[in-house]
Amino acid sequence: MPFKDLTSEISEIVASINLTKEEKLTKVCEALQSKVSYYTWVGFYFANEAEKTLHLKAFAGEPTEHTVIPFGKGICGQVAVSNTNFVVPDVKAQDNYIACSITVKAEIVIPLFKNGKNIGQIDIDSNTANPFTESDERFLEWVNDEVAKIL
Repeated sequence: MPFKDLTSEISEIVASINLTKEEKLTKVCEALQSKVSYYTWVGFYFANEAEKTLHLKAFAGEPTEHTVIPFGKGICGQVAVSNTNFVVPDVKAQDNYIACSITVKAEIVIPLFKNGKNIGQIDIDSNTANPFTESDERFLEWVNDEVAKIL
């Protein structure tokens, strides 16, 4: 599905007055995971600055044991420190990768900013090798901008 077709659905979820913040986050994850064929797992992690950890708040896909990730550990932890997008075409080539499933081949993590501060991130795993493009990055940055409106 082209990303432009998903923008109205994401905007409607974010704008819904009948959903809690947590329900909106979950529905965004579910929409992305179900409509983008190579998005196998989609989740939002949020930072606990005092503890220097990320906490999984919403996801779609198989459950993960990685619900708390220290800053600096894995791709997500690195993004919490770097504040920049991280696209991993081949997870086996990464030394600091936290394996969530043996079927995952690629990952993309985009930081989520609120008022200029990195407060979390969207994390997407793919069972397809090297599927992510610059279009994914721009679209997921937009998704995070939309999500920031409800935080």
